[in-house]
Amino acid sequence: MANSPQAKKRARQNERRFEINKARRSRIRTYLRKAEEAIASGDKDAAAAAVRAVQPELMRGVTKGVFHKNTAARKMSRLVARVKALG
Repeated sequence: MANSPQAKKRARQNERRFEINKARRSRIRTYLRKAEEAIASGDKDAAAAAVRAVQPELMRGVTKGVFHKNTAARKMSRLVARVKALG
């Protein structure tokens, strides 16, 4: 258990940050799931639109420190490749 005032404050900040990051991660995963479903449906236009919607969300996650830059790049690359393969 935190004893010093500084450690107590850090514990509070960590809890708040954890909740914010959890919500952000969940939001990004929802966008990713929608893109996956659009690709699975076989509709190239809908899939392309879904992937375009995912990209800024993923990059925002990178700037906020929720995802690593290479993880986001890998996810985008794979999604775009799968959309291209639909055509």
